[in-house]
Amino acid sequence: MSESSRIEQLLASLRDDHEALRDHAAAGLGHIGASAIPQLLELLEEDDLVVREAATSALVQIGEPAVNPLIEALHDNDEWAVREQAASALGKLKDPRGVEPLMQALEDKDGGVRTAAVWALERIGDSRAVPALVNALMDAMIREDAARVLKKIGDERATSALIDGLKGPNWIVRRHAAEALGKIGDQRGVESLIEALEDEDWLVRRNAAESLARLGNAGAIDSLVPLLEDENEMVRDTAEGVLASLGWKPESTS
Repeated sequence: MSESSRIEQLLASLRDDHEALRDHAAAGLGHIGASAIPQLLELLEEDDLVVREAATSALVQIGEPAVNPLIEALHDNDEWAVREQAASALGKLKDPRGVEPLMQALEDKDGGVRTAAVWALERIGDSRAVPALVNALMDAMIREDAARVLKKIGDERATSALIDGLKGPNWIVRRHAAEALGKIGDQRGVESLIEALEDEDWLVRRNAAESLARLGNAGAIDSLVPLLEDENEMVRDTAEGVLASLGWKPESTS
């Protein structure tokens, strides 16, 4: 069987209802390599999500040769579904060439594409994405995911934006920001974390306390002590451990 015939056979199998057969076809196309890429990119335009995801899986298994075609699809295709799957594939491939195109995709007109781009940047974990992720905190649809990824990357350039997020109206962003500031380890976050110990959301209070422990700032002790009587048991337990880590003892007068 010629390679072109083999490709056509495997492409047809990507449409099969049987998942194992689709997986086998994706693996087969992955072994064939670059010559299958054009047809797989065309499948990303299919209405059937299962077919699109099977094609994406095959492109990921092809690996490095698929990176540039996927970047082109992320930029040039008018179909949102193609851009979404291209972003997802680039995240799975974790190739650094995908970082800047994915940063641009954070401003895509389609929310699904923006979400896929955030997820992909999380998988790649490259600190070059920090400025774009900071800007994404202003996007109501993806700001929560962006805050989570900033927390995971842990870059000091995100400190100012996370401080703003910690003071903002979105409780999920505040939760991630409170945790991220401790992970990043920038002492500029201390004052805002102390203020967050009085947040209305219990997990913001707990995360802020844990971050102050990570920052090792004994100057926060007086603000942490009231949490020993917090209405939430988990906050109380966390405060006890944090205070102990900072050297506070119940008989202390500090």
